[in-house]
Parts: sequence; structure tokens; C-alpha cells
Amino acid sequence: MKIDNSVCVVTGGASGLGAATVHRLAAAGATVVAADIAPPEAAGHNGHRVHYVTADVTSEDDMTRVFDTAEEFGPVRALVHCPGRGLPKRLLNRNHEPFPLHEFQQVTQLNLFGTFNALRLASARMAGNDEVDGERGAIVMTASVAAFEGQIGQIAYTASKAAIVGMTLCAARDLADFRIRVNTIAPGTFDTPLLARLSEDVKSSLAASVPNPPRLGDPTEYADLAATMLTNGYLNGEVVRLDGAIRMAPR
Repeated sequence: MKIDNSVCVVTGGASGLGAATVHRLAAAGATVVAADIAPPEAAGHNGHRVHYVTADVTSEDDMTRVFDTAEEFGPVRALVHCPGRGLPKRLLNRNHEPFPLHEFQQVTQLNLFGTFNALRLASARMAGNDEVDGERGAIVMTASVAAFEGQIGQIAYTASKAAIVGMTLCAARDLADFRIRVNTIAPGTFDTPLLARLSEDVKSSLAASVPNPPRLGDPTEYADLAATMLTNGYLNGEVVRLDGAIRMAPR
């Protein structure tokens, strides 16, 4: 698909990977509807090409409103879905108490169910589009390298992100007849607001663990890959690690 003059939805668009993607697509000529649970003043987006909607990605009503807003500007051709959260906690604590089920459900509710909600609603809108250059739309989801090398204390996060990896090829095959492509980015350690809470020593240690380049990923690098996934018409059903060749240690 061509980004220029297309309507794109970016979830998690208020900060981090999502915000960088919003700016990247808008700079390429797209009209972007940025959705996030944060209030509008937290997003900091402005300009005639970016429109912000406060929404919970796990809510059918909220996401329906997001796509309704986007379609005011034209048919939705692209979705880049970025929201996610972790919860550092082991399967058993030192007192042999198990991981609370409701906390596991909270992580999977956002990371997995939120992704599926956005995927299903976006594809339903795209299916009604006219074909342009042989396709009706393209979707990019976000997993994590934790989907492949879950560290100690990442069991909920890893389970939710591994499920997104597992959905990718199936979704691409399900939507093939509708000429909608689906791909996933699995980021490594990126310089996002989530990592901003860590001490400088911890962030430096994380950066040094990346083989090449030995630094944290920049959100603009995620945005560039997302744009490539949208525009390369033969890229479909793929999960691409974006991680500087890191392979996560147990802890």
C-alpha cells in the first residue's frame, strides 16, 4: 500500500513506539488517527494530518469509535498496533505462593485481547475497501523478543506476546482472500517511557547487552520498520525481530 494520502490508525499512539509511528506516517503523507488511553494533552500530537482519540483498545465500543473517526477521512488502509504492558513477577514467589490469576489476566487482557480486538475490528473495516494495487489494507502488530526468550519474572508478558507471534501467520492466512496483509514486529530493548522508569545504571547495562549496535533501540527505528511492512506488498505473515541481535539471558 501507499502511505501517502492513506488513512492509518495507530494504537498506543501517545508515546514511545506508537508516537514515533504516528509522526513517521504523518510525515509520509498519511492521515493518522492516534488512539491511546492517555488523555489528549498527554499525546502532544498536532497538525492537520494527526487526529487523537482517547480509547481503551480492549473495549469494542472505544475501538469502534476510533475506526468510525478514521473513516470520516476515508477508508482505513493501515493499522499499527503498539500498546503493551508487563508485570515483573515469578510463577511462584519465595513463600511458594502462585502468580495471582487476576494479575495474569490483566496483562493478557491488554497485550493479547487488546491486540485481537484491534485486529478483528480493523480487518472488518478494511474488507469493505476497494482494492488498490491488489490489496485492501495492511496491519502491523507488536510482540517482543520475550515471546522467544522469556526471562525470569516475565511469564505473563511472555505468554501474551508469544500468542501474538502465534496469531500472525494464522491472521495473514485468514485475511488473504480479503487482500489484507498482517505482519508483526518483535522489538528488543527500546528507549521508551517504560524503560525511562529504570535507573541509568540499569539502562546502560541493558544497552551494553545488545551485540550491535550496543545501545537501546530508538522508537524511530520501529516506526521505519512498521512503514516498510505497510508498503512492501509481498511481506505477509512474518514476525521480524528488531533487536540488534540480542538473545535474552534468563535474567
